[in-house]
Amino acid sequence: MRELVFLLEELSARALLESLLPRIITEGIAYRLIPFEGKQDLEKQLVRRLRSYRNDQARFIVLRDQDSHPDCVRLKQRLIDLCQTSGIGDKCLVRIACTELESFYLADLQAVEQALDINGLAVKQQSRKFREPDRLGSPSRELKTLTRQRYDKVAGSRAIGRYLQVENERSPSFRNLLAAIRRLENELLIGL
Repeated sequence: MRELVFLLEELSARALLESLLPRIITEGIAYRLIPFEGKQDLEKQLVRRLRSYRNDQARFIVLRDQDSHPDCVRLKQRLIDLCQTSGIGDKCLVRIACTELESFYLADLQAVEQALDINGLAVKQQSRKFREPDRLGSPSRELKTLTRQRYDKVAGSRAIGRYLQVENERSPSFRNLLAAIRRLENELLIGL
């Protein structure tokens, strides 16, 4: 079975992908979402979970927040090394949400406005802060403030994922996640 498997830092990433993936995944490709209980749990179990997965046609995307890690490149390399240790690193891609998953949402305030039914958010997209949300220090705090505490990590992620525009270019880390999905879909479709 052709399958994309997402190994995720937390439940909010699963909630986002549950509502986003049905809109973008090619028919005939299944997907599975495996959330962990935080970044330490993800890193601790990653090699074992990859080794024990029993589908030769599966491809894997590891998604983790950068959070306060000072070096995104080193963080990504550490996760790539874990994938290589599993023996199936050639079937894995690692993507880092800079700095948090909420950067994806702040890059599309129209989606946040629609999902949370809050008027007036989309017009704030042109402010400098929201033109490059991957540079924000604490996107989750920013999103809670912007939505007057209406944003909840899991429920908010699920709701916003229904509306996120996949053509949005304001968050490079979101764009890179979508590119990874498309790349692995293509591998599955051409039978590599």
